[in-house]
Amino acid sequence: MEFQITIPNRKEENRIDDELMVFNLHKVPSIQEEPFIKICRCAKDQDGRLLGGVLACSALWYILHIETVWVREEYRGRGIASSLLAAVEEEAMRNGCYIAQLETFDFQARGFYEKCGYQLFGTLKDVPRGHERYYLCKRLV
Repeated sequence: MEFQITIPNRKEENRIDDELMVFNLHKVPSIQEEPFIKICRCAKDQDGRLLGGVLACSALWYILHIETVWVREEYRGRGIASSLLAAVEEEAMRNGCYIAQLETFDFQARGFYEKCGYQLFGTLKDVPRGHERYYLCKRLV
């Protein structure tokens, strides 16, 4: 069989994503009514200035994926990130999530996540070169 390798256009990228989703859901049907539910929170000061936030979603099988946790550098260490993370986890549990997962690098916040109850389940070494990428999860109760 002959074929050629090309760069997909946006429509083709969407089709590839959709086809994998169909395959996955055929093997393990989604138990969520909506396949992806955003669960995001942010912290603001009295003037409405953004201090930090957590971007996350509940995906397919009530798995909370923490995508981003960020707090302005001058406000770190004041409990903002842990409060935001707890708020997202609480909302996720109300929506049926039973586990949370996230990724972080050695130059980011592994220790913070471990203090919040996350446990290391994998390490990718030399990514980016000279560093490590950590994979952590937490059972939600």
